[in-house]
Formats: sequence, structure tokens, C-alpha cells
Amino acid sequence: MIAVLCPGQGAQTPGMLTPWLEIDEVAATLGALSEATKVDLLAHGTTSDADTIRDTAIAQPLLVASAIATGRAVLGDATPGIVAGHSVGELGAAALAGVVTDAEAVRLVTVRGDAMAAAAAASEPTSMAAVLGGVEAEVLERLEALGLTPANMNGGGQIVAAGSKAGIEALIADAPARARVIELQVAGAFHTAYMEPAIAALEAAASAISPAAPTATLLSNADGEVVTDGADALTRIVRQVASPVRWDLCQARMLDLGVTGIIEVAPGGVLTGLAKRSLKGIPAVALKSPDDLDAAKALLEEHA
Repeated sequence: MIAVLCPGQGAQTPGMLTPWLEIDEVAATLGALSEATKVDLLAHGTTSDADTIRDTAIAQPLLVASAIATGRAVLGDATPGIVAGHSVGELGAAALAGVVTDAEAVRLVTVRGDAMAAAAAASEPTSMAAVLGGVEAEVLERLEALGLTPANMNGGGQIVAAGSKAGIEALIADAPARARVIELQVAGAFHTAYMEPAIAALEAAASAISPAAPTATLLSNADGEVVTDGADALTRIVRQVASPVRWDLCQARMLDLGVTGIIEVAPGGVLTGLAKRSLKGIPAVALKSPDDLDAAKALLEEHA
């Protein structure tokens, strides 16, 4: 059984769409999604610099459009066994699973990015940091003591902390035993209570969508559970902006469901990297460029 995974914010890199635009199918999809979102995804995916595409309002639609376009290219008419996305990647996953249309996904993620950027700007200075290694219980205890939230439980010994800038700086200055702390280049404390002001805008935008039941096994970041109802999937995606991502539970659910192969759509690499530690021995292909399409299609055919 193949799991198709959609990466989250931070996976974007300057020029990441340049080679993909050489594939007519991908270029056409990206052009249509760029028109739907009113964000110049083609320019941001080819010529914009790292600082520009770090902007939440740009990064999020860029990532979801990339996931949809490259996901369609590798899947063709095939239906994956499992679909899941990390954080904003949930909207790409929802589109690939048929819960929302491609255009609805990029329109909603544009609202999401704008609302989250506004929530971050309206709060005290906040930040996020990856905590690598250490004993999980000790790491969580340290975060609680500093008033920080474990915003991403990624499995494989990786927890992303989020909260006040002062709290993150204190965590870096005094890291938990046997752990490394790396501050992330993000605009705010995503997946924490700081993002609650963004929910209302997302709810309003989502109310205009009539979601469909997933055509593939769709996993939720909230708890790793299989979501079978389209309305429930959309509600979970809306609420997730202010709640921790439980990617560790998503990976555990993949094992329970019997996943035998993983394809991470573009810009791939982060989630297959996590899978090497938490889903050991399961073959995986990350779509980093069009050169990876043949290997991904072969894996899809072998494990369909």
C-alpha cells in the first residue's frame, strides 16, 4: 500500500519549481492554481529569493500548489492507499484525496497563510525551534517550564517547540540533556494558541466549500486517525492551525494500516527523512525534481 505525503512549511527553496515547469502537465496545473489563488506562484517558485518565499502568505500557497501539481503528475489515474500532509500539507492531501477541488485548496490556503501571518504580527514576538534528540519526557517537561508548546511531534526524536521569542531563546541557551535546539526561520508560533485569531477567517472561507468524502485513506494531523467524512476533514484542517501536529501518530497509523511504500510529493525530502527513522525499511521516493518521477511511478505500480 502506497502512502502519498505532502510536506509542510519550511520545505520550500528558491527556484524549486523551475525544473517542474519543463513538464507541460505540471506547468498547466501550476498556472491554473496561480490564477485561482491570485498569487504569482510561477514567479515565486522560480525567481523569488529565500526571504520572499519564507513569508507565510507566499510559502503556504506555493507549497500546496506544488504538492497538488506534482502529486497529479505521479499519480495519473491511480488512487493512493493513504494520503497525509504535514501541517499546511494537509490541504494538498485533502485535494489529492478528493475532499476539496484543487482550486478550493489553494484558495483556502491563501486565506490560511494571510490569517496566520496576521495573527503572528498581532502577537508578542514568537518563534519556533526544532529539538533534536534528548529524552522525550524531559524535553516536554522543559518546554512546559518555559511556557512553550510542542507544536510538532514529528517522531524519530524530533519535537518542534513554539511560543514566545523569549521562551525559545531560553530553550536554546539551556537545551535539554542530550538534545540540540535549532531555531526555525518562521514568522510566528504556528500550531499554538497564538494562531487562534486565524481560525475565524478560515472558518468563514471553509463555509463556502462543499467537501466530499475522501477517495483514499486520509490521515489527520490532530491524532493520526483516518478521516472518512469530508466535512470532518475540513473542520480538522481549520482547527489545526492552533493545535499541535501529531506526525508521530500519523506515522504510527501508517504502520498499523500496512503501508509498504512512500512517495513524498514536491518539494520532497523532509517527510521521507523522518520516515527513515520512524518507518524503517519501507521504500520511499521523494520528488525533489522531475528526475524522480520515474522512480516514484515504479514504486506506485509495484505497491498499488
